[in-house]
Amino acid sequence: MSFKTRIRQALSAGAGVLALLATLAATPAQADPTVICYNCPPEWADWAGQVKAIESDLGIRVPLDNKNSGQAVAQMIAERNSPVADVVYLGITSAIEAAKKGLLAPYKPAHWDQIPTDLKDPDGLWFSIHSGTIGFFVNRDALEGKPVPKSWADLLKPEYRGMVGYLDPSSAFVGYASAVAVNQALGGTIDNFGPALEYFKKLKQNDPIVPKQTSYARVLSGEIPILLDFDFNAYRAIYKDHANVQFVIPAEGTVALPYVMALVKGAPHAADAKKVLDYTLSDKGQAHWAQAYLRPVRQGAMDPELAKKFLPASDYERVRPVNLEQLAARQASFGQDYLKNVR
Repeated sequence: MSFKTRIRQALSAGAGVLALLATLAATPAQADPTVICYNCPPEWADWAGQVKAIESDLGIRVPLDNKNSGQAVAQMIAERNSPVADVVYLGITSAIEAAKKGLLAPYKPAHWDQIPTDLKDPDGLWFSIHSGTIGFFVNRDALEGKPVPKSWADLLKPEYRGMVGYLDPSSAFVGYASAVAVNQALGGTIDNFGPALEYFKKLKQNDPIVPKQTSYARVLSGEIPILLDFDFNAYRAIYKDHANVQFVIPAEGTVALPYVMALVKGAPHAADAKKVLDYTLSDKGQAHWAQAYLRPVRQGAMDPELAKKFLPASDYERVRPVNLEQLAARQASFGQDYLKNVR
């Protein structure tokens, strides 16, 4: 082979390498697929840990989102013609509302058959992933020597003035759940929210704190000494953050309600969204909810040793049933009644 031939081959090979390098430079780096979830806040139900597990196991990124249930549904309505969200996490009443408004798409995830019938939409528009019980999330250090309240009536005492917080019932699901709990405990029904409205009017005289967003950190800091909240947040504070807090199921009674997931109608990344929904019901996903002190919808996912960290079963006997469809049907009107009569 002549010297000139060898030069031509080298130049040709070099041109190929340069062309390949140019092509790679012009091609953007492949990012991990992303699924947008509305109302997946880091401080609630340990969504921060769950989305980290999803990214690790599925390679799908799920950005955290601080909307509450009401805000999530409002955003989905605004984006109906060009959806942004792929999946949504909602309180049960907001999920039923979203389904009726045509905002959700049917999808029956893996382990569908293990979800109790009353905790899923028959067509797959939504399904429960876990549940919580309403009670008092109490920072004992912030009580300044006062006793831990044991009843709904206790919260009205002057000694707790400025110490009690609850999320806005006209917007946040946990706020509405708290209203349902006190209403039933004081003799009301889904058709008669009079006891709850009277209770909140009395509580207003005690200068309550009424945030719109999840307030876990504000309880731990002592800014809100007593918060009407679900049990899982208090247990998380006790066992993970080692805070001097306590969960109380009020003497007069309370309710337990599910949180659900759903596929958004017109989801931009539907295929990956379904993988995320499957994960929330998988063995690992359900175990994660249990480790975050929620009651997983798949009963076998609750470790018996972990269950011992909850209040005794005798305390949970004060939990009263509620019809979910009726609960959803009354939420909007109760929110209006609350704004008119209390706020």
